[in-house]
Amino acid sequence: MAPKGTPLEETSAGGVVFRRADGNGVVYLLIKDSYRNWGFPKGHVEPGEEPADAARREVAEETGLADLALHELVQEIDWFFRFHGRLIHKTCTFFLMESAAGDVCPQQDEGITACRWLPLEEALTTVSYANAREVLRMAGELVAARSAA
Repeated sequence: MAPKGTPLEETSAGGVVFRRADGNGVVYLLIKDSYRNWGFPKGHVEPGEEPADAARREVAEETGLADLALHELVQEIDWFFRFHGRLIHKTCTFFLMESAAGDVCPQQDEGITACRWLPLEEALTTVSYANAREVLRMAGELVAARSAA
């Protein structure tokens, strides 16, 4: 059920980034934001920008990754929150992305305090929000299907 009041609508896009790590199988990238929560790189979709382009841009800006291969849509999620007393309804579209090198650099000026590559099970227990865990589970299934193909 949506909170009362007319919310301000925000649209974001982000990426669930994975890479094939030597000896460790597949690992997933999590970022720690300025609120100390672990999740995925994401940010606002600019006017006229496609969500997939925004996702690639935001992931690159927040993590320093430049070698991103964009795969398919993972999931769109939405949630409500209050910011400076204003009700916000945010919708975020997540795309599956792959990084070959995996050399990350958390962008402090973007509010990112850490980046970590983790195996799926560890990433699932590290992610701060339930809706992000569901996105990660779905991404894990997509990566497993890619590996099996």
